[in-house]
Amino acid sequence: ADMDECSFSEFLCQHECVNGPGSYYCICPSGYNLLDDSRSCQDINECENRNFTCTPQQTCYNIPGEYKCLDPVRCEEPYLQISDNRCMCPAENPGCRDQPFTILYRVMDMVSGRSVPSDIFQMQATTRYPGAYYIFQIKSGNEGREFYMR
Repeated sequence: ADMDECSFSEFLCQHECVNGPGSYYCICPSGYNLLDDSRSCQDINECENRNFTCTPQQTCYNIPGEYKCLDPVRCEEPYLQISDNRCMCPAENPGCRDQPFTILYRVMDMVSGRSVPSDIFQMQATTRYPGAYYIFQIKSGNEGREFYMR
């Protein structure tokens, strides 16, 4: 009679254990490869493997089990684009009077398994422009209030 090894422990496989005649094997979800230990799963980096469908203008961004195509940064009026991820509001433009001087866009990995609360990144104001004041705020993407600033 076949013994179901998968029923003895939930730790035989990282993802899913499949019982077979006289043995068992592990399978990984889509977007992952089974490692040489035949138990652990590793994310496939589609961006590194060039296995993605992003347009030449988009940036491929690997996420666990899949990838996302990120559109290029587009600066909104009255901002001017000064690099791939930076927008500047020229001081001589009257529409820039109460606007931030620059906006910098960054894409960051959010690694799961972190203990919370936890600092994710740090921003620091400089004294480069005398008389300037700085306001740091989360403008969007925090509808569930998972993040806060301190």
